[in-house]
Amino acid sequence: MKSLRIGLFVLLCAAGQTFAQRVVYNFDRSTKFSGLHTYKWITIEGNEAVSQITSQNITNLVNTQLADKGFVQAAGSQKADMYVGFQVSIDQQKQLNWFNNGGYWMGGGMGWAATTTIDVGTLVVDFYNPSQKQLIWRGTATKTLNPSGNANKNYEHLQKAVAKLLKDFPPPFKK
Repeated sequence: MKSLRIGLFVLLCAAGQTFAQRVVYNFDRSTKFSGLHTYKWITIEGNEAVSQITSQNITNLVNTQLADKGFVQAAGSQKADMYVGFQVSIDQQKQLNWFNNGGYWMGGGMGWAATTTIDVGTLVVDFYNPSQKQLIWRGTATKTLNPSGNANKNYEHLQKAVAKLLKDFPPPFKK
């Protein structure tokens, strides 16, 4: 029974590490984000295709986060203070899970390994200075998109990722 509990614990730890989202961002420290109030969406060339629904979900979630922070989406031909675009990468990787039913490391006990294929989906959100055509902020959320999984869980993962990603946007201006 003890070995079953240990095996279950190892499995749960591995699953937790597998599905944990990782969010990082970086920005141009010379940009005065306090002067930026409007934005416009752009399409980033060479972006991996996602479904129209997923694309719209990403756009709507980013729009909501930006609106909550006081940013306004520029309409039509109206000029904007910054451009925003996103990129996605959906890849598959092999994962090896090793389970031991007791014993000790390098000393015995029975164990087994299982390989699984998992989708690793990365979302990158970029903000650009339209006049200089330069990147001013980039955020990356890994393990966010899983096109083969449950649609409701996928949306929840995406929602959490976008909220985490834009939590500290815009970065505080420091002299």
